[in-house]
Amino acid sequence: MIIELHLLQSFPVSNLNRDDVGQPKTATFGGQVRGRISSQSLKRAARLLFQRYGLAATETGVRTKRLVDKTALMLKEERGRDYDESVGVASSALLALGFGLDKRRNTLTEYLLFVGNQAVELLADYCDRDWNRLAADAAARAKAAEKKKKKKKTDAADEKKSKIKPDKQTLEAAGRILDASRVVDVALFGRMIADNKDFNVNASSQVAHAISTHAVVNEYDYYTAVDDLQPQDESGADMIGTVDFNSACYYRYANLHLDQLGTNLRGDTDLVARATRAWLEAFIDAVPSGKQNSTAALTPPETLLVVVRDKGAWNLANAFLKPVTGHDLMVTSTQELFGHFNRLRRFYGEDDLRAVVAASISADVTGLDAREVASSRHELVSRVLAATKV
Repeated sequence: MIIELHLLQSFPVSNLNRDDVGQPKTATFGGQVRGRISSQSLKRAARLLFQRYGLAATETGVRTKRLVDKTALMLKEERGRDYDESVGVASSALLALGFGLDKRRNTLTEYLLFVGNQAVELLADYCDRDWNRLAADAAARAKAAEKKKKKKKTDAADEKKSKIKPDKQTLEAAGRILDASRVVDVALFGRMIADNKDFNVNASSQVAHAISTHAVVNEYDYYTAVDDLQPQDESGADMIGTVDFNSACYYRYANLHLDQLGTNLRGDTDLVARATRAWLEAFIDAVPSGKQNSTAALTPPETLLVVVRDKGAWNLANAFLKPVTGHDLMVTSTQELFGHFNRLRRFYGEDDLRAVVAASISADVTGLDAREVASSRHELVSRVLAATKV
């Protein structure tokens, strides 16, 4: 079973998700430049809302390279260990578990790890249990590092040795630390760990890049700042600069495969139900944080279409292959969205559709059956969740 969420959301002056030169991201679609918000940005905005919608901290995750530092702090503050020695021990622990460390900063892992919030405590437990062995390894690595400093360049063979192939018992410990069977973020968005594919998790939610329904041209704001303590006989600004922005009505799409979610959460029906509600509520509210302090672009979606189906999935972005034009972009975009959806279901049939629930604040829900229209967010969410129950 699949839930599909289609949203139309208009943002005023904003730079919610910028590229490498600071401009709002764009994409060419239908031969025209569109505003774009990356799926990664939208997923993070949603993840940060999960605890607001009923998930406990222990049921959500964190993406980090800082497991060594956080574990060392816990060992120091809660278990009375020396911080510097704990850094070495935690580093040795991660190496023993099969993970690499950053070559420039040994308090960071080689890459971001997506883990449950309990991973730090579990890693600290592992360090405590094997402290003597790990401390000896840390001392040996420190001594070897001193020798390497005398060499003009690092031997490639030495770098390969930094990663250790864990034995069965160590792999079991790693499995406990990286266990994601009750971590909703990982169950939803998946995880890939290059060093050990056994810890990979297939995503149950797919999220598209949001694109504007119309053509967009990025603009820039020329700003000046005056020194409040500037003498009266002086004039002029003490700082000038530019900030890029655009204004756009975006089409957003995400889906959730409930069977895969159930598999990832080991069949825990209560957690699956709460995760599904949190996913739906959070994605409705998800707004990236880019430049919000200077733009306050905190506008909610105005048109919502949710489909519950047994199989298949329809991204409705092609409703806007021809850019929307006119003076009321939200109303026109809503008409195009519903019109495209109705044309698709007339052609492909509705046998796989369990429920269609739609709402629009500023436009008519033309072409939809009155039974498919919700009068409030609460009704929309309730009806969607009811449709997912077998």
